[in-house]
Amino acid sequence: MGDDFVENKQVLFKGYISRAPIETDMELKIGNKIKLRAPTESGALLVKNLYVSCDPYMRARMRDFHGSYLPPFRPGSVIEGFGVSKVIDSDDQNFKPGDIVSGFTGWEEYTLIRSTESVRRVAADEDIPLSYHIGLLGMPGFTAYAGFFQVCSPKKDDYVFVSAASGAVGQLVGQLAKLHGCYVVGSAGSNHKVDLLKNKLGFDEAFNYKEEPDLDAALKRYFPHGIDVYFENVGGDMLDAVLLNMRLHGRIAVCGMVSQHGNSDPKGIRNLIHVIPKRIRMQGFLQSDFVHLFPRFVDEVTALYKQGKIIYVEDVNEGLETGPSAFVGLFSGKNVGKQVIRVA
Repeated sequence: MGDDFVENKQVLFKGYISRAPIETDMELKIGNKIKLRAPTESGALLVKNLYVSCDPYMRARMRDFHGSYLPPFRPGSVIEGFGVSKVIDSDDQNFKPGDIVSGFTGWEEYTLIRSTESVRRVAADEDIPLSYHIGLLGMPGFTAYAGFFQVCSPKKDDYVFVSAASGAVGQLVGQLAKLHGCYVVGSAGSNHKVDLLKNKLGFDEAFNYKEEPDLDAALKRYFPHGIDVYFENVGGDMLDAVLLNMRLHGRIAVCGMVSQHGNSDPKGIRNLIHVIPKRIRMQGFLQSDFVHLFPRFVDEVTALYKQGKIIYVEDVNEGLETGPSAFVGLFSGKNVGKQVIRVA
């Protein structure tokens, strides 16, 4: 096995952009060969990738900006992201062939992972789909858990609003808020997603923001008493309308601003003055700020899922070649739920 060479299909990043991503910013490369062995004394893992994740944060790595929490992609190199993989060969005593791992990998069939501290072993559990380790039990799920409980400081009976509520993060935020005893409303970009939020995911109410000519009026309709907690995934006009509707001592957890990704003329916020009289706390965060809570998160959310108290919706595309279109679709709301690419 170890000295065999196999073809390694890859998705490459072509070059930096200052606009919304399009499919031709990425390129499928076929014919590259890789040896099925982790080099001796490298401390590396050779893995076969099973699933890779499409996430909005990856857009920020497509620009030549080094001040972010993750470095930019290198033009001509394989796109990186979270994945679930099977260990083929290991030069790290903490991992052995056959182990299933989750963490940073490449958008390719096989990856040599040299920084093994960026991956963790996944326990086999026939009740948990492997893809959930880059969704419900991965970075998006932990973002929802840490953002809601640590940043939003929720209380029972709080009025909670979640934007992009059917996405990888928002769908779990809403369900955790319901389990915490809150009143929860979500916004999404299609009537199908609104139906999903209300009838499958248990939100109290939901609305299609594309059918609302006046977002302020829509929020006043769904929150006549105002909003205590806003879980922010969108930015732009939605954030501006929310600021008008926050209650005294409201909390805004700024997780993402997908409407502003790649926007060459980002929208300013006109209603920011409302944070003063309402004493609103608005905080950006990264899930990595709370990494010490990750084991607790996995235990708690696994138990809730197995008890049927949480549902998780995925949008699975088949094959690496679908990766560019699936990624681009994130920014127009094409996906329903967590966007995943099944590699093998």
